Parts: sequence; C-alpha cells; structure tokens
Amino acid sequence: MRFSNMVSQIGKVLNNNSEAPVDLSYIATMAGHIELWSAMYEGKSPWLKKGDESCNLPASIAQEIARLVTLELKSECTGSERADYIKPYYAKALENLKKYVEYGCAKGSLVFKPYTTTNGLAVQYIQADCFFPVSFDDSGNITDCVFTEQFRKSKKIYTRLERDIIEDDTLTIINMAFVSSNPEILGTQVDIKEVDKWKMLENEVKFKNVSKLPFGFFKVPLANTVDSASPIGVSVYSKAIDSIRLADERYSQIDWEFVSKEAAVHIAESLLKYDKEADRYEYPGGKNRLYRTLEYSSGATDKPLMDTYSPDIRDQSLYNGFNNQLKRVEFDCNLAYGTLSDPNNVDKTAEEIKTSKQRSYSMVSDTQLALQNALKDLIDAMDFWVSIYGLAPEGDINTSFEWDDSIVVDSEKARSTDRADVAMGAMTLVEYRMKWYGETEEVAMQKLAGQQEDGETSGDDE
Repeated sequence: MRFSNMVSQIGKVLNNNSEAPVDLSYIATMAGHIELWSAMYEGKSPWLKKGDESCNLPASIAQEIARLVTLELKSECTGSERADYIKPYYAKALENLKKYVEYGCAKGSLVFKPYTTTNGLAVQYIQADCFFPVSFDDSGNITDCVFTEQFRKSKKIYTRLERDIIEDDTLTIINMAFVSSNPEILGTQVDIKEVDKWKMLENEVKFKNVSKLPFGFFKVPLANTVDSASPIGVSVYSKAIDSIRLADERYSQIDWEFVSKEAAVHIAESLLKYDKEADRYEYPGGKNRLYRTLEYSSGATDKPLMDTYSPDIRDQSLYNGFNNQLKRVEFDCNLAYGTLSDPNNVDKTAEEIKTSKQRSYSMVSDTQLALQNALKDLIDAMDFWVSIYGLAPEGDINTSFEWDDSIVVDSEKARSTDRADVAMGAMTLVEYRMKWYGETEEVAMQKLAGQQEDGETSGDDE
C-alpha cells in the first residue's frame, strides 16, 4: 500500500478507536514527498520516461553520506552486568548500521526498535514509509507513533498496526490486526489472536513509570523546507530535486549522443544476398548492427550504392555540462566538490575547495550527532525490555562513541606537522603522545621515562 494511502487508512482507524480526534494532516503533507524520495532512491524518478537513462544520483548521495557518517564508527556499552548482557546485541545491531543509515538518509528518518526473542534481544529497523508519528513533545521526541507490519498469505493481506503512546509516565502499546484481499485498503479488523503470526501479542498492555517510547528515532538534521512546521525529517537530497532532474536529463543527452551517432554503413539492397527462408538480407559477417539497407534507384543524381555514417560525437561539451550539473547537486546536498563530479575537473580555488569540505564535514558531524542520540535511545530501549522481562540484573550502562574525522582532517599530514613542531621545540613529546596515542599526561610521562631508562641501560651495556 502506498504511504499516502496508508496515512489516510490509519487516520480513519485511530479516529474510530480514540475519544480525542487524531490529526495526521502534517504526515499527509509529507507523504507525497516521502514517496518521491523513495522512488528516486529506487531509480524510479517520476520524470524518467521510457528509454531515459538515470545516473542514480539519489542512491549515490545517500550511500556516500551514510558511508562518511558511519566510517570507522566504534561504539560499545560497558559499566555493569546489565551492560555486558546488552553489549553483544548492540554490537549485532551496529553490523548493518551503514545500510540502514543509508535508507534513513534517503527517506528522511529511521527507527531502531528493539524487541525480545527466545534468544534475547533483536532490533528492527523501520524505514520512514513504515512508521507514522502521531504526536511530538516540545523537544521533538515522539510521544505517539503507529508502526505497520504486513504479510500476504494466499490471496489475503494481513496488516498489523502497533500504536505506542506515552502519557503521564505510562506507556500503552495497542495492537490491531486487519485482513483484506485488496492491497489498497486495511480491510476488516480481526482479533490479533486470530492471526497465527501474532497470536502471542496482547491487544493492549500498559507499563508504568516510563519516560519515553522504547525506540531510537533518527532523522536527517536538515531544515524541513517542505513543511517548516513539521517535525518529520527530510531526505539528504530534498533540496536537490530539480538539480537531480536536470542531471538525469544531461545524462540522457550523453547516452543519446552515443546511440544516435553510432557508426553505420548505408548499403543498397542490391549488394546483399536475400535469404528467402528467413525473409531477410544477409549482412557481411553477421554485422547486422553496422549495416543499414536502403533502396537506391539508378540515375545521375542518386547516392552511391554504399556510403558511411560516422559523425563527430560532442562528448566533451556534453560531459562538461553534466559535470557542472553534478557540482550543483553536490552543493545542494552539502557534499564536497569532487564527491560526485570529476575530482580532476574541479575548477575551484583552494579556499573554495576548503569551504566545500567544511560544508560536507558540518553535514556529516550533525548527522553523526543525530545518529548518536538515536543509538543512545536504542540502548535505553534495550535496557527497558531487559528490565521488563528480568533478563539481567539492574546496573549502569555507559555508552562510548568514536567517530572518524578524516573528511576535513588529513591525519598523516597533521601528524607530520606535529612531528616537525616537536623537533623545533614548539610541542613536547608528552603533548604529542597525548594527542596521537590517546594517553593521559601521566601515562605519557611514564612511557617517555621508561624509554629514557631503556636507552640509558643500553648505553651502559656498551
């Protein structure tokens, strides 16, 4: 079911089952855009016609930003037996993080939703077109949300709606099941126990003394230019729709230039042998693609019986136009010049290149912070379910994060500079070790003292 249609269906269900009216208008406003971002990511942009070529920029943009955000990410939880219990499940959730962050970057948001299994804990990654925030608090935290799950069995489609609500420190989880033969409607509501896959779930459960919904919510840290009043996240390429469309047009022009100007030989039918059984002319050496038959009449003004078609291809000018359009896309998506465009053809000053890298660094840093907050909430949600089911003793959980900063900082160059500073006395060896070895001042001094003692001992032996 299309996202916009699902919004309408869920709105009707919630209003039929709630005393207070539920307003999903702000989701409805964003629904069409989320569908557009999803279609673009999947290479199905609405402006592509039959025969058009797409350069798949949306997928490349989301992939690159997700790569930069998660590059060499190190995170773990420590501090207690409770943390040790959660640690392997959290590590497992991080294994596929880059892929799901890419989906989140493309569609604007992502939910990390943990749940219990017979083996412990697992994490469900829910993309933007499969969850429906109903309300937010003043800090932008979701306080009411609906999640969807669907499967098909024979000719019937089963849909589960799970509504999570936090109100007055009470978490309420409501499950509703529907069955339909039409993929565009939810259909008839049935008891959740009647569906084998969901028979272990309760229609409604409540938990007291809960301060927030048990999941991590990640959204792209960009201003929502679609609906400035909406708290829903936007795609990393939301401001580049027109630029990407023009880039696809430029790319199609390049493809057509090569196809339309493919070398050919125009040859008179009289020069070819006709195959009666196959009802066609036989071309030399089976080169059907090269030869094009024409009917030539005799006469002084007629064309020769054979000529060639091999015009010049305007590849350079077309590629320059395409490359310039890619630079515009890079700017609109907060990427450094040369990320999508030809890095050897970046006609920019050193200062402009530095600014573009800083723009990219700022975008990546903001996204890392948003992802870090979502992962912290994921840990809290895991902790919540461990407490509910008594899976491990109570205890503190300390979560650490290490992010790569090589987008702007050239580590080798910076290290060489610091070595030169040490040689000229502008930096001490203690400061150098603290910076590059991650040591405290005390540890760095001890290491250096130990090296000096080893050196003196070696000298005495001689």
